[in-house]
Amino acid sequence: MTLFAAGLSYKTAPVQLREQLAVKASQLVCQGCRLKICGDLDEVVLLSTCNRVEIYGTTPRVTGRIDGLFRLLSTQPRDFRPHVYVHEDLEAVRHLFRVAAGLDSMVLGETEITGQVKTAYDLAHGAGLTRSVLNRLFQKSFQAVKEIRTRTSIGRGATSVGSVAVELAEKIFRHDLSKQTVIIIGAGQMGEACVRHLAKKGAQSILVSNRSFDRAVDLAGEFGGRAVRFEQCLSAMADADIVVASTGCPKILLHRAEVETIMAARRNRPLFLIDISVPRNIDAEVQRLDNVYLYNIDDLEAIVRENVRSREQELAVCRQIIDERAAALMEKLNLKKERLYDLGLQSQPGWLSNGTAVLGS
Repeated sequence: MTLFAAGLSYKTAPVQLREQLAVKASQLVCQGCRLKICGDLDEVVLLSTCNRVEIYGTTPRVTGRIDGLFRLLSTQPRDFRPHVYVHEDLEAVRHLFRVAAGLDSMVLGETEITGQVKTAYDLAHGAGLTRSVLNRLFQKSFQAVKEIRTRTSIGRGATSVGSVAVELAEKIFRHDLSKQTVIIIGAGQMGEACVRHLAKKGAQSILVSNRSFDRAVDLAGEFGGRAVRFEQCLSAMADADIVVASTGCPKILLHRAEVETIMAARRNRPLFLIDISVPRNIDAEVQRLDNVYLYNIDDLEAIVRENVRSREQELAVCRQIIDERAAALMEKLNLKKERLYDLGLQSQPGWLSNGTAVLGS
């Protein structure tokens, strides 16, 4: 029996290909059952995120089967072999540990993937698609992630412009964004990303102002917010605590004098300004005002670069933890197989004496 991990990720396949294999969370169990039955797998866990689609399983024979597994998931006929990676036994264990810890992610050390891996496993386990090998594998992966998070700072420090903005906002507002009002001026892609991060962290009152009022209505609707006409955005700022400027306008939209008026109307309560427009939309002079905090795209990207460097320094410790835990797990799994052989419960052919799989043709 061989333990394997096979998949496509942002490293090996473009989004146009990955989306052909993407599986909604509500379909993970159904598709997992298809893979188990049609793919002759003893155990299976299916993981599908925006950056990867991976199959973890055990099977008597890996060679020649992997492409067929992905064809079962595909929405159209396609040869996925040039884009698929396959890891077996010890390397499969190491790969899952890296994925669950965010070490294989587009953003090094990101934590969201850990929850996605846990959800995929819980669904498969609840549906009876896993047994002793995958149960132990995934449980050990979560233990490895916990040790990595405890012993290193690999997951600390935001590594995207949007997440850095939220990190700064949390510091200013003492880690409670639930009572803060956010207004986004210009519904550009990066501004939208900032608002998504803010909403994820608990911001509940969100206003959207855009030259195209219909676009403002659409984006506000995604967050249960309210659209504000562009010519009314200045007056709306009197009630806002966080302002995100992300427009294509090539000039200053918010001047120091206007911010002074806004601060007087809000009785000098702290105002957090994020200007991710290029050219800038907010006058740099506003940062001289009391209780006004202004960050532009260069400020945020500098923090991103520093956080990424800090995370990269932790990689050696992360790799050591993964190697030690993966080796310990494989030793237990191999000892278990040897006991099964002694009892005559598993056929010896196909395995070497140390428990390493010999693949069929």
